[in-house]
Amino acid sequence: MPAPDTQTLPLEAALRAELPRIADEEGRIPPERDLAARFGVGRTRLRRALAALEGDGLLFRRHGLGTFTVPPPVPGTGLRSLARSVTPGDVMEVRMEVEPALAALAAERATAEDARALRDLMANTLTARSPEGYEIADAIFHFRIAELARNPLFLRVYDQIRSIREQSDWAAWRGDRLDAERIRELGQQHQALVDHISAHDSAGAARAMEGHLLSIAHRMRRRR
Repeated sequence: MPAPDTQTLPLEAALRAELPRIADEEGRIPPERDLAARFGVGRTRLRRALAALEGDGLLFRRHGLGTFTVPPPVPGTGLRSLARSVTPGDVMEVRMEVEPALAALAAERATAEDARALRDLMANTLTARSPEGYEIADAIFHFRIAELARNPLFLRVYDQIRSIREQSDWAAWRGDRLDAERIRELGQQHQALVDHISAHDSAGAARAMEGHLLSIAHRMRRRR
C-alpha cells in the first residue's frame, strides 16, 4: 500500500469536517474551483483529497451532476423515462415481488366491510364485457388491495408501478389478448384472492396473488 500523502491528509480531514456544512439540500458539494478557493489549495491536491473521501464512501460522483455526500439520483429514472425503457416483463418482475406482500397485508388488516367492498370490485372484473372494461376494473381492484395493506410507503411503490404501466403501451400490448374466456379466468383468480383476504388468510392471499401474476406472466412469455 502506498504511503499516505502527508500534504493531502490535513486537507482530507478539513473536507471531512466541512462536508455537512458545504453540501446543499440534495447533498451536492460545491464545484472543484470553489472548493480549491475555499481551502486555498490547488485543484490537483484537492482532487486527491476528494478521491480519498470517495474511496472511504463519504462522497459519490455522478458525471454531469456533480459530487454528493449521499448517493445521487440515477439519471433517467423519472417515470416518463422509465415507461419508455421498461418492458412488460420488467414490470411483471417487480409486481411479483410487491403484490403478493400487499395481498398478505390486506388479508391481515382488511375489515369485514373492506372485504365486502373488495368483493364488489372483484365482481366488476368477472362481468367485464370488453378488454378495455376489464383493464379498468382490474386496475381499480388491484389498487384497492394495495390500499388495504394500509402501508403508505408500500402504496407509493405500487402507485409508481401503476403510473409506469399507464404511461407505457401496456394496455395496448395486453388488450388484444383478453378474450371473454380469459377475462372470466382472470376474474375467477380475483375471486379466489378475495376469498383468502376475507378469511384473513395472509399466506393464502399471497399465494393466490402470486399464482394470478404467474398466469399473466406465462401468457406473456407464450405471446413473445
